[in-house]
Amino acid sequence: MTEKMWGSEPFWGLDYDWDPDWVLTDRQKELRETLIGLCETEMRANAKRSDDELLYPRRNFELLAENGFLSLTVPEEYGGLGQNHVGFAMVCETLARYGCASTAMCYVMHIGAVATIMLRPTDALVDKYIRPLNEEVRIGTLSYSDPETGSHFWYPVSSNAQKSNGGYKVNKKASWTTSGGFADFYVVQTTSPDFSGYDDLSVFVIDGDDVQAQPSLWDALGLRGNQSGPIQVEDIEIPDDQVVGPLGDGANSNDEAVDPWFLVGSSSVWNGITLGAIDIAKRHTTRKKHVDVGMRVADYPTIQDYVGEAVMDTNACRVFVYSVAQAMDKATDDNTRVLKPGETARADYLHWAWQIKFEAAKNTAHHVDKMLHACGGSGYKKDMELERYVRDAKAGWVMGPTNEVLRQFVGKAVLNGFDSLDYWNQTYNRRVVENEVKKLDSTAKRELAEQLVEQADKAEGTEPAKA
Repeated sequence: MTEKMWGSEPFWGLDYDWDPDWVLTDRQKELRETLIGLCETEMRANAKRSDDELLYPRRNFELLAENGFLSLTVPEEYGGLGQNHVGFAMVCETLARYGCASTAMCYVMHIGAVATIMLRPTDALVDKYIRPLNEEVRIGTLSYSDPETGSHFWYPVSSNAQKSNGGYKVNKKASWTTSGGFADFYVVQTTSPDFSGYDDLSVFVIDGDDVQAQPSLWDALGLRGNQSGPIQVEDIEIPDDQVVGPLGDGANSNDEAVDPWFLVGSSSVWNGITLGAIDIAKRHTTRKKHVDVGMRVADYPTIQDYVGEAVMDTNACRVFVYSVAQAMDKATDDNTRVLKPGETARADYLHWAWQIKFEAAKNTAHHVDKMLHACGGSGYKKDMELERYVRDAKAGWVMGPTNEVLRQFVGKAVLNGFDSLDYWNQTYNRRVVENEVKKLDSTAKRELAEQLVEQADKAEGTEPAKA
């Protein structure tokens, strides 16, 4: 097997024996070598600057653009590299491991935005937003969060769109938007112009000049370069050709593009951060000696236990991610299949994507701390870089969907079926309602009945007729 290099020297972390290279094509291995080279020459140093100065990693995106990575998953006919989900996972993991976790997370959101457009491509969207990606270093991002619903980001109660002058007038408020204030275009989700219920959502592309943001307010524990803050789009008129897919396609788009790409990419970032911490721990513990006993730190069984368990758990998470990515590749003919509205492919594996994010985020939260323990006081100092990986890893658990949301999704779906998840808040829990009503006396029951009849009368005239 080819030796892993870091510039002109052998790499000081884990070698290729510990990478599941059987999942990668020869082309993907070539792309990985290119990325590792970019990380060694400049990206890793830029990561320190981003962390120290709260600096958006624009320069790292310029390096990615020079090598075609901003259109990684775009078909070659549109100027892209034509890569699949496995290739995307590899790139996100590699960036976070060897280079810059903030860049990696911004890149996840960028490819998520690109993939959402390419789910419903039109000549106008491709010409304006896809073909110029690398040449003009155009950075995209997703804006799906909502200040009123937190990590339930699929439920945009603070946003809306109306038909206006042959196009649309869009209002969007988001509590968290990666690359906020720095992206060149934003793929946003709002309620549809003829809104009929919270599964009636639509997707639009908004140009960066039309987005209000205050990136100077961003100051976080980790991922300090990704500038994930609130944005607002206020009464912005856009032409008809900046709607992505048909009106009302937002829920399908969310399940078929946004969530699958985001969850595969972000899970790979958490795995990359963990691997980066293990690499640093290997470098330190194999070089640090205790002269009094004639042993390196790496010679202590406790340290070996820490590293061994970290490698095994992390590789379990990596192979899990790659397996789900392979399933999506198979369902989409290696990301070449064009889906019609209503057709599903990636969405069929969404409940698997929930699981990979939970496991990768849980794993990194645990093992970066263990690598800090392995390195002792030296790991606590900034010059080793490990403390940055520790801080960056903490974002995994709390980034939406949070791990609390995901484990409940899976448990609830297993026990009560997928319909019980009720994303769009459209069904009520009959058992709970009837149990609560039992607690009311006769007077309170009559008062409740009167309120319900009054609400029903008001709603009757506005509800769509049932077939």
